[in-house]
Formats: sequence, C-alpha cells, structure tokens
Amino acid sequence: MAGDFQIEGMSDALVVLGAAGLVIPAFARFRITPIIGFILVGILVGPAGLGSLATDYPWLSHITISDTERIAPYAEFGIILLLFTIGLELSFKRLWSLRKLVFGVGAGELLLSALLIGFALYAYGQRWDGAIGLGLALALSSTALVLPMSGTSSPVGKAALSMLLFEDIAIIPIIFLLGALAPYAESDGLSGLATILWQGGLVIAVLLVFGRIALPRLFAQAARTKSPELFLAASLLVVIIASLATAAVGLSPIVGALLAGLLIAETEYQDEVEVITAPFKGLALGVFLITIGMSIDLRVIVANWFELSLAVTGVVIVKALVTGSLLRFAGAARGTAAEAGMLMASPSETTLIVLAAAAQAQLINASTAQFWQIVTAIGLTITPLLARAGHIAARRVEMAGYDTGLIEETDAERSVIFGFGRVGVMVAEMLQKHGQAYVAVESDIDTVASAQRRGFNVIYGDVSHAEIVDRLRLGHAKSLIITMDEPILSARLVSKVRGWLPDLPIIARARDTGNASDLYRAGATLAVPETLESSLQLSEAVLERVGVPMGPIIASIHEKRDEMRDLIMSEGDLTSRPKLKSSTGSSVPFSQYKRDS
Repeated sequence: MAGDFQIEGMSDALVVLGAAGLVIPAFARFRITPIIGFILVGILVGPAGLGSLATDYPWLSHITISDTERIAPYAEFGIILLLFTIGLELSFKRLWSLRKLVFGVGAGELLLSALLIGFALYAYGQRWDGAIGLGLALALSSTALVLPMSGTSSPVGKAALSMLLFEDIAIIPIIFLLGALAPYAESDGLSGLATILWQGGLVIAVLLVFGRIALPRLFAQAARTKSPELFLAASLLVVIIASLATAAVGLSPIVGALLAGLLIAETEYQDEVEVITAPFKGLALGVFLITIGMSIDLRVIVANWFELSLAVTGVVIVKALVTGSLLRFAGAARGTAAEAGMLMASPSETTLIVLAAAAQAQLINASTAQFWQIVTAIGLTITPLLARAGHIAARRVEMAGYDTGLIEETDAERSVIFGFGRVGVMVAEMLQKHGQAYVAVESDIDTVASAQRRGFNVIYGDVSHAEIVDRLRLGHAKSLIITMDEPILSARLVSKVRGWLPDLPIIARARDTGNASDLYRAGATLAVPETLESSLQLSEAVLERVGVPMGPIIASIHEKRDEMRDLIMSEGDLTSRPKLKSSTGSSVPFSQYKRDS
C-alpha cells in the first residue's frame, strides 16, 4: 500500500515537473507567454482531460493525473515559492521611492475595481466576506504578462508598472485579511477575528525584528562558506520558519513566505539570493498554473459558457474603465489611458493565488472558486488580444487629436523625415538648429504625441501605406531622410520614390554595409551604415586612449572607410564609389551613378 502511494506520488511529481520543463522552452521558442501553456497543459493532463481516460487506457496513468487531491500539496508548494520570490523583488526602500505614483493611481485602481466588482457580486447573492475576497482577487492584473508586453520605459509601461507594483505590495495585506476573515467564515461570528488579528500582528512584528537582527548574520555565515547550496538552504530555512510561524496563529503560510522575501530583500545579500532562487520562480509559477489547469473541467466551461462569458466581459469592462479613468484624472494622455486600461483589464496569475487563499479560508466554496478560476484562466489567455485591442484603441483616440491634413498646409520646400526614433530626433534637431524646414512622419502614436509636446513638427502616419506617401508632396521636398531600422521597407520606399523623382536627394540610414548596398541599388543618394560609423568612432577612441598618434589614427580610419566604400560599390553593382561619412570629395549625385547591366 505504501509502495503504491509512493509510486503514485512520484508519478504525479514527474508529470507536473515534466510538463513545466516542456512548456517553458516550447512556448519561449514561439515567443508566447508560458502562462497560457501551463494552464493548457494542466487541462490536457488533468483529471478532466486525458486523466479521465486512464481507467480505459492504463498507460495514460503514467503521464496524467486523475485525482485532484493528490496534487494539492504541489499547488501549495508553488504558491509559497512564488510569493517568496515576489517578496524578494520588493524592498521597503523601493516602495518609498515610488510612493506617490504607486500609492496614488495604483491604490485607487485596485481598491475601486475591487469595490465595484465586490459590490456587484454581493448584489448577485454572494456573502459579503466572499465578495470582498473575490473583488480583491479579480481586481489584480498580471505582472507576468503585462510588463513584457508594455515594457517599463513607455508611458503605458510606466503606468502599468506603478499599478502592478502596488498590487504586488497589496498581496501581503490581502492575504492577511483573508486569513483573518477565516474564523468568521467558519463560525459565522467575529469571536475569533480579534484573536487572529493581535496574534498575527505580534508574529509579524517579531519576524520583522528578528529578521533585521538575525538574517544578516545567517547569510554572512553562509557567504563565508562560498557554497551556493548552503545559501539556498539558508533561504529556504527562512521561508519555512516564517511560513510555519504565520500558520501557527491561523494565518496563511504564504503570508510568512512574502515576509521572508521582504526581509531578505532588505539585506545586502538580496542579489545573491535572488540569483540562486531565480529558477524557482518560473518553476513555482509553472507548478501552480499547471495544478490550476488540472482543476478546470472543460465540461463545466461548456455547460456554463454564457455565465463565464458574462463574468469575463464584466470584469474586463469594469477594470478597463476604472484604470483608464484614473489615469486620465492623473494627467495621462488619452491614448495612454485607453491602452493601459485594456492592458490591465484581465485578471492575474496572482488572482489564482488569492482565490486559493479565499477558498482555503472558506470564504468561498469549491464550486465558486472553480468558476472564477476558469474566468481567470480565460482572462489570462485573452490578455494578448486585449493588449492588441488597447493599442488599436489608443491610436484611434490619439489620431482624433492629430490631423494628418497638415501635410498639405504649405508648399514651402522642406525636408521630409520617415521615422522619428532616436535617429530621426537627432536629424530634426540639427535641421532646426540650422533653420531648415522639415516634417517628420511616425507610425507610433505615443511617439508622435510626445514629440509634438516637445515642439517637433511630427505627424502621425504609416509610410508603408502608399496613400500616406502620396500625400507628402515629395515633389516639393528638399530631401527625403529615411531613419527607420527596417531594411526591407526602407529599400522599397527608396525604390518607389526614386521612380517618381530621379533628382530628389534621398539619404537613408543603413544597418550595415550590406544594407547600404541594397539601398544604393534601390536608388539612394547616400546610405549611412550606422554599425560601420559607430565601430570606426569606437576604434578611433581606443587607439587614441592607448597612445597612438592622431595622424596615423585618421589615416587608418580613412583607409578602412575606403575599404568599406569599395565593398559597398562591389555589392551594389556601382561603377562609382559612394560617399561615406567624413570621406573627402563631393558626393556623386544619383543621376551620375552608372550601374552594370
């Protein structure tokens, strides 16, 4: 009997870990977030998937799980590790430095969304304590999905980061609150709530004081051994002690795991612990999401498709409206608010953690937890689609304020710049400095809005569309400057414009000498290979620093540039040398180039 249990337990562990090991590289290969893959794999190998066929096909029992009770420990283990790594990424200093943005928009977004969702569920018949738990859970958004799609440097990315950071912080009080409400759910009274509160507060205070005193000494001893294994063991020991301490007074053990991460984040050993435990974050998330997928019954989805669709739609609409409205109130651009609202509209992988904690605290029953787990899984799956829809909505909203008709406002000669990234901005600044008129065309509406606020003459438009290029009146232009880092599109544009205007100077940014050759073949007047010029400048700086006289340096730079000119001439089938930056002599107009037939 014990042998059978051990075999079943080992088989379950191999299925969960094996699925995690397959999903991460497979989905990374196709640049798809593994979160969706974990849930789908969990559904496939779980009791409602292939596991339901194990009775008829015994060999399936080795690669599936048919009993959800057996996988519960893996889910709990995954939650504890995941919350520890989240706490490890935070610190009290980091929270304080971002306090205004995080605790302003971030707090408002979470609390208002939770209030509206919770009130709707309470009106629908959910008990008030369960409505609180569900509202807080569904108000959370996915850090693991949102930040990779938005980044952290764009206006949308910064807005998302501030809100997500507050949500990561809020996990601690949310889990604490749910744990504190547990005795009320069990006894239908508040008799045990006060006890849980003061005992839990005392334990947390002791852990904070003890952690500040003991952890630096503990990790200092581990560091002296220079053993990564001992460092990992010390980290896990802290997690275990903190989790057991909070569990002993009736709180969830994941409260202790979060506190352990926060305490270690305050020490000078945070980076080392973070590096050593980094593999556990993806694994913990994978294990947890796989077990969630295994708990999802496709038959329940089919039977309740209308209710599920209504729930997903309701959550998305409420969160999108709340997030977008708060960002607009805080002064964000309309497009930024619209895109961030859609991006943050779906529930989070952390929602599943809070749902599990609410179910563990008996605030919601198992069927309710399963329903909202399915809603969360669907929300996670459609997050990329929501992000795309938000991007389209942002463009339409911002385009309403920018009229591309100003392309035709004047017939004055001016230069036209395609693309307004870092290269386009520098070209525009130099033209402005020397009093030269220009207009730039950029397809990213956030870049257009930002550039117009800074005083640049930039309009929204996608130059890959022929009608936009037609409206630019290039026949009146002094020159065309192509700055996009898109070799194929750049060459196609050069060829098209050259066919219309044989004498228009076309200066194009090239990625390398091969790309420069393509641009010359297409008809560019001058192609500047940025990798070549940056390499030559770097070489010049190195040679000067190591003591080589400036005369030989300049001579060798010119010699290398001439070699590259010959290479471009050969690859581009040109009979005249093209001019490169800083080369002597005047450039040869395009009309004088003679290409071999």
